[in-house]
Amino acid sequence: MAASSPQIHPFTTQVVDAMRSLYPEELADRSWDNIGLLLSNLNLQSPSSSRPKVLLTNDLTIAVAEEAIRRSASVIVSYHPFLFRPIKSIGLADPHQRIILQLVQANIAVYSPHTAVDAAPGGMADWLADMLPGSSSSSARKVVVTPLAESETVPPNSGYGRAVYLDQPVPLAQVINAYADGLGGQRYLMIARPKGMSEIRSAAVCPGSGYDVLKDCDAELIVTGEMTHHNALRAVMMGKCVIAAFHSNSERTFLKERMRPALEELLRKQVAEAEVLVSDVDEDPFEIVDVEDIQLRE
Repeated sequence: MAASSPQIHPFTTQVVDAMRSLYPEELADRSWDNIGLLLSNLNLQSPSSSRPKVLLTNDLTIAVAEEAIRRSASVIVSYHPFLFRPIKSIGLADPHQRIILQLVQANIAVYSPHTAVDAAPGGMADWLADMLPGSSSSSARKVVVTPLAESETVPPNSGYGRAVYLDQPVPLAQVINAYADGLGGQRYLMIARPKGMSEIRSAAVCPGSGYDVLKDCDAELIVTGEMTHHNALRAVMMGKCVIAAFHSNSERTFLKERMRPALEELLRKQVAEAEVLVSDVDEDPFEIVDVEDIQLRE
């Protein structure tokens, strides 16, 4: 009698289907992005395999993998893919390969949506745009910076980056405070601006490293996670202000505020006890240090 073929865990399939419903994979930039189900898990007949828990994280690190095991998650949804390059062997020396071994042993799957979340209507770019003071006014106009062609699988208003145009200027200090609060209560934001610039009437936003998406937009303010020195200089010379929040800090709070409740609502329509958690250990690798009184985070 032939052995039966291994099957993916049904809860993993439900998570993937729910994520694809919220953030269609057709919106992702597959020319470079490695989105989708990156690591599957098996439908094993054991107590540990029946836990309907999802752990959301911006980045999948060793610490996050260990957290998923500790918190009994069966699926990790990692906004950033943790695998980009082909793997020729799997060992303990490489941190990403170590993560694979840990998660396979624990029977935990990994799904990554990345740029599908950036481009989706109501996704990360819209979330950033909605933080701009005055953006909810009936007179404000919001557009997609790089729109995707609408089709059966691509909903209207999909694409990369958003630009918001206001009918009244907003003080730059108010804008900076709004983004600091909206991005999870950030204490520090990097700002580049032309001297004397104190208010804006338009802004272009893109999570992560968004300069290439926003560089040709006519908005007065660029909001993104990170920008190179020379691109920031160019933006300032063109009369633009830049707010850079650090790469993952421009993304992480979205998981808690928007993705977690939306995903949990969909999953609970199929699995009443489904639970979506947000990582407690996921954090940006950089920290700002006051050299006069160095206090490193634990």
